Amino acid sequence: MKSEGRGERPEIHLVGGTRPEAVKLAPVASAMARRGRLRPVIVASGQHPLLFEQALTAFDQRPEIRLDVERRTGSQAELLGHTVNALDAVFADRRPAAVVVQGDTTTTLAGALAAFWRRIPVVHLEAGLRSHDLAAPFPEEGNRRLVGQISALHLAPTARAAANLADEGIAGPDVLVVGNTSVDAVLDVAAKAAPFSDPRLDALAARARSGRSRLVLVTAHRREAWGRPLDEVLVAVRTLVATHRDIEVVLPAHPNPAVREQVDRALGDVERALVTDPLPYPDLARLLGLATLVLSDSGGIQEEAPSFGVPVLVLRDVTERGEAVEAGCALLVGTDRERVLATAHHLLTDEAARVAMTSRGNPFGDGRAGERTEHAVAWLLGLDGRRPAELVSSAVEPVA
Repeated sequence: MKSEGRGERPEIHLVGGTRPEAVKLAPVASAMARRGRLRPVIVASGQHPLLFEQALTAFDQRPEIRLDVERRTGSQAELLGHTVNALDAVFADRRPAAVVVQGDTTTTLAGALAAFWRRIPVVHLEAGLRSHDLAAPFPEEGNRRLVGQISALHLAPTARAAANLADEGIAGPDVLVVGNTSVDAVLDVAAKAAPFSDPRLDALAARARSGRSRLVLVTAHRREAWGRPLDEVLVAVRTLVATHRDIEVVLPAHPNPAVREQVDRALGDVERALVTDPLPYPDLARLLGLATLVLSDSGGIQEEAPSFGVPVLVLRDVTERGEAVEAGCALLVGTDRERVLATAHHLLTDEAARVAMTSRGNPFGDGRAGERTEHAVAWLLGLDGRRPAELVSSAVEPVA
């Protein structure tokens, strides 16, 4: 079925392939379905097929189109080439009215290129994030900049992101600040009462809720952290558990066998340190809501944790989400063990300092970014004459 010339709702393709993309596209698909003037079609690129679809199930969604992308070498070039070809065939057949891509992945770049070459408007969700360092994060920083050059509509999560675009000559009515849909997603999922997929997490959560322990969530997944940087973090975590007898650590390990072995070797025998497989998104969202402190190199967690009043120690030297650092709800600590340990120890022993970090709410949005994105796409296509206000995102108070 084609989307042109049939008097039907315009078909909007939401292209994703990784778990973060699923999480951030889901609120947009939901908003489009609720409003009823656009027909969202989720397209799974095949980059991380299992993780993408598992994340969508948290929102009662699934892909309508699944690409069969051949992977032999695992290289970025191979993935990009196969994905562009597969998406080009889909766009040629379906002729969507617009294509929404999210963030900075290889799937994002492939979706933008394939749509641009077919003269289909590209909508870039989470536009304008910049670390100003092409080497970190790599290759994501380059992907963001490339997609920005061919997008018809730039949906920035914050005013700072919009300013980054303006600095590059991308400004005007096609740049809108809508907030980050990750806030919509995490508030939605965390509000649902459901058991954890791992019974050990249910027991741990019960202890945290009752005050018998404090939860510290640790995630370290970025490739640049593998090897010695991760070892530094793991030694700091091991020392932290030994120093603070009331904390419990949960660390969802990266599925790479060498990384998992590295984590198990460092923490496998540590009491009150639970190493798990990668967690389903609902589990991670609920753990965030229970945590006292988070140590993470994840961009998504930097956006989500402030909604729960949880400070984040960012295990990176630079971040493209500087709003969290500027608002005080995140601190850049890198992977040096002494710095990680000293900063975590300070926040675990000084309650006032910890609470002060998140007292200003979440700088990334108020949980309505999906609605604003739907409005923006309808405006782009001439279905709504009201141009969305440029600065419409506001912080929300931490969730109790």
